[in-house]
Formats: sequence, C-alpha cells, structure tokens
Amino acid sequence: MILRAAVGVVYAFLLLPMVVVVLAAFNAGNYFTFPPQGFSLRWFANFFQRREFMQALWLSTELAFWTALASTVIGTAASVVLVRGRFRGRDLLNAFVTSPLLLPQILTGVALLQFYTLLKMQASYAALLIGHIVVTTPYVIRTVTATLTHFDLALEEAAQSLGAHPLRAFFEVTLGVIKPGVVAGAIFAFAISFDNFTLSLFLTSAKLTPLPIELFAYLKYSFDPTAAAVSAFAIGVALVLVVGIARFMGLEEFTGF
Repeated sequence: MILRAAVGVVYAFLLLPMVVVVLAAFNAGNYFTFPPQGFSLRWFANFFQRREFMQALWLSTELAFWTALASTVIGTAASVVLVRGRFRGRDLLNAFVTSPLLLPQILTGVALLQFYTLLKMQASYAALLIGHIVVTTPYVIRTVTATLTHFDLALEEAAQSLGAHPLRAFFEVTLGVIKPGVVAGAIFAFAISFDNFTLSLFLTSAKLTPLPIELFAYLKYSFDPTAAAVSAFAIGVALVLVVGIARFMGLEEFTGF
C-alpha cells in the first residue's frame, strides 16, 4: 500500500509539469501563467497560423517518417544478425549498435557535427536524417530483439521444408510473428525523432529547423501561451504514439518490467 502510494506520488511529480503546460495552452491571458486566466483556443489558432511553425511541423513530421522507415529496416536487419548470428565479436557489435542509448546525445551531436564538417555536409537534410537514424535505430533493435528472442525458429524451418524460399519464409512467417515488435520500434523511432531537440540543435540551420528548435527560438523572444499550445500539440502526438505502442506490443515488453 505504501509502495503504491509512493509510486503514485512519483508519477504525479513527473506528469504534473505536462498537465500545467496543457492547461496553460488554453489560457485566455496574454502571458504564460498558471492557473489559466479563462479559457481560449486562440493560442492554438496562432500556432497553426504562423508560417514558421507550420514549416517546422512539416519538416519534423517528414523527418520523423523517413527516420522511422530507415531505422525500422536497419534495426530489424541488425536484430536478426545479433539474435541468430553465432560469430566472434557479436557482443562487441551489440554494444556498438546500441551505444547511442547510453551516450548523452550532446556528445553524439558534437561528434556528428565534426564528422559532417570534415565531409562538408553539415547543416543539410541528409546530415539531420542520418543523425536521427543513429539515435533511433537502437530503440528498434531493442524492441525487435525482444520479440525475435522468443520466436520459435521451427516455424520458419517448417515453411522451408515445405518448399518456401528462405527469404519468403522470413517475410511471410517470421516477420508476421515479430510484427508487434517491429511496429512498436517504428513508432518509438517516429516519436523520438519528432521530439528530438538535443541532437537537432547541432545539425540544423536557419532553413532547416524542426519544431522543437523553432519552439526554442520562439521562447527566446516571446513568452505567450503559443509555446504552451505547441507543447500541448507535441504531447498529444507523443500520447497517441505511446497508446499505439501499448496496442501493438505492451510497454512492459519494451521496458522489461
């Protein structure tokens, strides 16, 4: 009972700032204050009417889509190699491909910026996309590995014994069984790319600004509830994606608890 109460207090402490931001987004006043001074949707209207926010929203959505697609393909292939492969250095390879989960993103951002500068491709869409793929692929590997580890290889072998080509057996049997992990990994990759700030801060330019960076720039000069409306919109997107993950995989499968 005491443990449940303590967990509830911790969750409330973590979620309370988001609740404050969402409520402040509906504030009728001219400044970001709490409690709200009335109810209004004008800050959401201001968000959707500002061209720079819409361009940033489109860029973030497009970037997250391509990041999720590439990360899912790369992460799924890497998971198959890591789970089924029996070769020297497998543990080292596993540590290498999942290292972006452990390293602070600020270090990854600095390293990628220096690398892109040497290649003269800094502040480009390709550089930003590759950076997002680097930090999101480990999440796909984690989710796909969780489902692939419990996959019964006899099912794929049975398909091959009936005449199916190994590739066809993989795509029609194995991929069908591990689909929840693959879809959950793709959703994770989309969500992390869409909300990414730290890495994007090093790889963006004036003409290439995702939504979190545009919001940060807006807050430097304005403190009206438009920022809260943008944050509430981002929280809504993240909430929908988390529900999607729970629908396809279950959060306990990913977290391991």
